[in-house]
Amino acid sequence: MKISVIVPYEGYYQYLKDCLESLSEQENVEIETLLVGSQDDQKFQQLVDTYKDKISLNVIPCSIEEGVAKKRNLGLENATGDYIYFIDSDDYIMPQTLSCLLQDAMQKDLDLVVGRRWITWFKKQVFETMGDEKNEELNLKDKDDDRNHKFLEKDYSDIDDSDEQRRIDLLIRAKKGIRNISVLNILIKRSLIEENHLRFNEGFIYYSDLPFVEGLVMYGHKIDFNDKTLYAKRKHNDPINTPALSQIKDETKFDEFINVYKYAISLVDKESRIRYYLDSKMIKYYSNFFAKKIRRSKDDFWRDERFDQMSILMQDVRDDLLKNMSHYQRKMVKLARNHDLQQTQKVIAKHLAKNKMKKILKNKNEINKYLYRHKYINEPIEENWIMFETFMGKSYADSPKYIYEYLAKNYPGKYKFIWVLNDSKEKLPYEGIIVKRFTKKYAYYLAKSKYFVFNIRQPLWFRKREGQIFLETWHGTPLKRLAFDQEEVTAASPTYKSQFYRQKQEWDYLIAANKFSSDIFKSCFMYTNGTMLEIGYPRNDLLYAPNKDQIALDLKKKLHIPLDKKTILYAPTWRDDEYYGKGQYKFKLKLDLEMMKEELGDEYVILLRTHHYIADALDVTGVEDFAYNLSKYDDITEIYLISDICITDYSSVFFDYANLKRPMLFYTYDIDKYRDVLRGFYIDMEKELPGPLVYSTKEVIDQIKHLDEMNQKYAQRYEVFYDKFCSIDDGNASQRAVEAVFK
Repeated sequence: MKISVIVPYEGYYQYLKDCLESLSEQENVEIETLLVGSQDDQKFQQLVDTYKDKISLNVIPCSIEEGVAKKRNLGLENATGDYIYFIDSDDYIMPQTLSCLLQDAMQKDLDLVVGRRWITWFKKQVFETMGDEKNEELNLKDKDDDRNHKFLEKDYSDIDDSDEQRRIDLLIRAKKGIRNISVLNILIKRSLIEENHLRFNEGFIYYSDLPFVEGLVMYGHKIDFNDKTLYAKRKHNDPINTPALSQIKDETKFDEFINVYKYAISLVDKESRIRYYLDSKMIKYYSNFFAKKIRRSKDDFWRDERFDQMSILMQDVRDDLLKNMSHYQRKMVKLARNHDLQQTQKVIAKHLAKNKMKKILKNKNEINKYLYRHKYINEPIEENWIMFETFMGKSYADSPKYIYEYLAKNYPGKYKFIWVLNDSKEKLPYEGIIVKRFTKKYAYYLAKSKYFVFNIRQPLWFRKREGQIFLETWHGTPLKRLAFDQEEVTAASPTYKSQFYRQKQEWDYLIAANKFSSDIFKSCFMYTNGTMLEIGYPRNDLLYAPNKDQIALDLKKKLHIPLDKKTILYAPTWRDDEYYGKGQYKFKLKLDLEMMKEELGDEYVILLRTHHYIADALDVTGVEDFAYNLSKYDDITEIYLISDICITDYSSVFFDYANLKRPMLFYTYDIDKYRDVLRGFYIDMEKELPGPLVYSTKEVIDQIKHLDEMNQKYAQRYEVFYDKFCSIDDGNASQRAVEAVFK
């Protein structure tokens, strides 16, 4: 038995590679792959040449502008297999998927076999590297799949046509909303399609699946679900530059959605089970999604012509399903049937207010956001207020600290300074006010301050007002790929790129330490709407202070670091795949501290400074007199001054530390994974770094023991590195920032 796999190519060849690779890995099954798309793209053609023999690949020419419906129909017309399987070109499947589906179909004589589907934002390599546990932690499992299991355990013995009800349950009811009804990961007997002349309606661009699936329900016979299969439905993490079909912003989508629903219900009797569940989904769409548009959208057409359309649709939904709806949903349908927009708006406002109150009771920060949006943002802006924030309120440090201190010293009494710090015990020099992040005061000052000096992104709910000025200092010269230059986003919100795109538009100024950084920032942040300040890093001003040696001595005494020992700073970054869950990260120290103490302890001590994301406190039990955990010390720039050697990996600390021209080595035990799977780099570490790459504690120790040889070997490379990344820094970056922004 042969399976015809139909792949409509929608562009983005980088996604297609994973799709074809996954098909080449299918085990114990004969397949033909019908790839429908344009052959004009050279990279597309190279992929075809790579896989044409591996998967019996047949390319069917079709313009890239043609819709998915047309491409799938072309695939059906050219298919020769006994079964049909649809897969989108940006998705992929696990190796056993097709063989498991086919085995079920043949053994049980099924017309349809439905497989398991997961939603993911990752390419295949990352998805497989993460593993099931990590993907579960990220909440990537398709909620539709969870609903499927409810129907697997259902008793159909008291239903007249249990096969039809089972098809409805698995193909329609189990899907959350009309838009999610899909032909993906269903093995379909081709005779079912041909005998009933099933084709996709080419008049629909975005929602052509529904009528086709409806046909499968109407004409299919036996169906089953196989939970050993896995279809990875890949969302695009860059909806700005490479949107998936579902992410395209198109005003015509609403009209098509309504027309698809109308067309689908026209194919069945009003008293049919299919119609019952489609009407149910439409009522839920109206009362949940559409209602919010009536209330919140700035576009009046949601309250005018689109409300008119929904009012007509609600006239015709089945009355018998209303008894199973909530009181709110029944009321919404009744008002729509009466075309009473004014009362509908009151009901929606009351319903949303009730939901908002529930959120506030569950999360006290919601009330602060509410006050920000509805009260504080309407008050006058205070022209001399400046708000500072570093690392989400975790520390008084980084470039905002040095800009603040320059302003406070040179413009006493001119400004009111507001510092975001979560530790209420923190003491500020000068006259700064401390507020805790996401509190009522935080929301108040966020709405009324004239200036903002942040080294991270602002909260998503912040809306920069006319007259406010935002200085983004960022927090390092980039080594790891950032934002829109990242192929994968593995340790942030899956909507990170779309969030970043909106947030960066509120940045009036962005600081770059060097030309390398400014070029990268323009690309990775798509930063074209503000002013780039290529002025060096204010946080590095301390490294050029005339009294830096005295500062270092005082700090050593304060931290009880032995004055007769040299110091090794170990400052590793966090790993994108090491986390507990949303916003919680972990890190396992890979340096053998006991070995280091034994070999180096007579001459050195080690200072440990982890990234601010890392949640775990490092365990230095047994080596307390050798290893000093300074991870909670606010300002790493001050720690640089007391460090004779720096060991790091992919952290941006080495760009700053290079200003001191002191020895560095790079403990990159997982460089292949970090570079090729997780992030990727902007520079060639093997060729450009001003120190050796080492891969074990033993190598680290050996390099430190032969420090003079190492320094001599990398001296020329260090000079080149310094000129490229540090030549603007001179101790006056804070002054340049203030003169540019505060005039």
